[in-house]
Amino acid sequence: MSDSPDDDAKVPARPPRGGGPFGGMNMPAEKAMNFGPSAKRLIGTLRPERVWLALVLVLAVISVTFSVIGPRLLGEGTNLIFSGIVSKTLPAGATQAEVIAGLRASGNTAQADMLSAMTLTPGLGIDFAALSAVLFWVLALYILASVFSWLQALVLNAVVQRTVYRLREEIEAKINRLPLGYFDTVKRGELLSRVTNDVDNISQSLQQSLSQVVTSLLTVVGVIVMMLLLSPLLAVIALVTVPLTLVTTVMIAKRSQKLFVAQWAHTGELNGQIEETFSGHALVKVFGRQKEVEQRFATKNDELYAASFGAQFVSGMIMPAMTFIGNLVYVAIAVVGGLQVASGAMQLGDVQAFIQYSRQFTQPLAQLGSMANLLQSGVASAERVFELLDADEQTLDADPAETPAETHGRLVFENVSFSYSPDKPLIENLNLVAEPGQTVAIVGPTGAGKTTLVNLMMRFYELDRGRITLDGVDISTMTRNDLRGRMGMVLQDTWLFGGSIRDNIAYGRPDATEEQILEAAQATYVDRFVHSLPDGYDTVLDDEGGNVSAGEKQLLTIARAFLARPSVLILDEATSSVDTRTEVLVQHAMKALRADRTSFVIAHRLSTIRDADLILVMEAGKIVEQGSHAELLLADGAYRALYDSQFAAAIE
Repeated sequence: MSDSPDDDAKVPARPPRGGGPFGGMNMPAEKAMNFGPSAKRLIGTLRPERVWLALVLVLAVISVTFSVIGPRLLGEGTNLIFSGIVSKTLPAGATQAEVIAGLRASGNTAQADMLSAMTLTPGLGIDFAALSAVLFWVLALYILASVFSWLQALVLNAVVQRTVYRLREEIEAKINRLPLGYFDTVKRGELLSRVTNDVDNISQSLQQSLSQVVTSLLTVVGVIVMMLLLSPLLAVIALVTVPLTLVTTVMIAKRSQKLFVAQWAHTGELNGQIEETFSGHALVKVFGRQKEVEQRFATKNDELYAASFGAQFVSGMIMPAMTFIGNLVYVAIAVVGGLQVASGAMQLGDVQAFIQYSRQFTQPLAQLGSMANLLQSGVASAERVFELLDADEQTLDADPAETPAETHGRLVFENVSFSYSPDKPLIENLNLVAEPGQTVAIVGPTGAGKTTLVNLMMRFYELDRGRITLDGVDISTMTRNDLRGRMGMVLQDTWLFGGSIRDNIAYGRPDATEEQILEAAQATYVDRFVHSLPDGYDTVLDDEGGNVSAGEKQLLTIARAFLARPSVLILDEATSSVDTRTEVLVQHAMKALRADRTSFVIAHRLSTIRDADLILVMEAGKIVEQGSHAELLLADGAYRALYDSQFAAAIE
């Protein structure tokens, strides 16, 4: 939870990626993608699905086996047709040996060599019964191959979706474990891009690449086996494509690798810019900065276009290169295969089958090459997600944790020191005692450390030195949930979620009864404006609370904190959006709720904290004055200077 805009100027541990509505465009360049370890880790996310992946592999083996056998059977069908046609032209009653001997005797040695590799029955035509059987088995094999391929895709889809589901769960859990400082250094749009765009890209990459990679590799292995059985010579020619393919793919992939990293980095940056521009849309209009915003958007959009075009163009060269290599091999096989048939070393159907296998061989190699761009894009997104998952987490809660025996709200700071950056101290050796039932007001100039003080109470940040105790227990020995359950906090920046007014009030105490909700609403004067709404407490708010005014939203957040009944109540400029009359009413309501509770009020309008039991004046992380309103005015020090700066001009 970041400080209010008029308070502490934080110095994060590393440079932030973005600033306000017009800042943060000069973002640091992303480091080069470490493809190997990131890809290995991405595959490692599939480990819980290893049994189902084994099933995917079995289904793929069966499907590919049936597909690979098909061309061999079709080759046999071609042999039956060609042998039948040739047999029909030979004299009936003669044997194949007699026909071949006659051809050699007449000097037709080449023709005799070709016929010697065939199975002939002179005088007979095509054996349609045998041909029908072959075609039946081919059809059956291809149908079975399709069925098993469909089953493989079905199981793999379930595997990938469950994996991405777990990944999203890890991201959600990780975000809840991250310290507040992380969100001070990462733009919200950039974080959303990692959680949405990058995860979706990982899902698509796994879905498309895993199936094709497994099928392609198995097809290559099966086809190599069948080609070696048909003709070792032609198999050697076909295998020449393997090193050519690998060299070509690696050369192109190296060039496109960095472009894919840049593509997704620019996507996150553009999302961040759009998000912050829309969030500050009114500010953009007020200061007339539409042209500048549009220009910055156009610049970043051009950068994304250039990176995306370059990545897709370079990686898109893989498929045409693979196709060209495959065509060269196809020509070589056709020429050498024709010579093999003419010499009687092979039958025509075998060459036809081999040509089909050469296509089946080069096609998966080309697919593997084309998968390179998809894999690189997916791994680039995975690396960005892993960077989020590897971010330093907040320190673990103490185990076993302590808890106060009694709840009163006595808060003590003992020699507390804290800084956002080691080289820029902020709070040093601060001591403070807030007794139960006291209202402690904290005032001071911007950057004095007021909001930082309450952030330390809530353990949004950990202390550098010293300790803070709540009812005698060091808060660092308590669980964060226990500590924050005893505190209520209302910020200057209101937050409402999409839901009814009743749900928004009960957010901090889901088990609250209807009577308790109404009591909190009446105490904070929410009830007064709710009845003017068409649906009363059932009025549904949008996620920005756009259908109620800023002051009414502030009252809702105050009612939410009151309903939780915390032992310590923190109001960080909580009445800044409330009109003066309503502020007076809220102050009266707060008095009724302060019994046995400690209240911390951060305010710049000194008129709102006149009645505080204790006023702390902070400068540069130190308490320079403390006392009541009257005492501090008589002291004629820092508080008096602040008071005069607000009221002297009005008096004059």
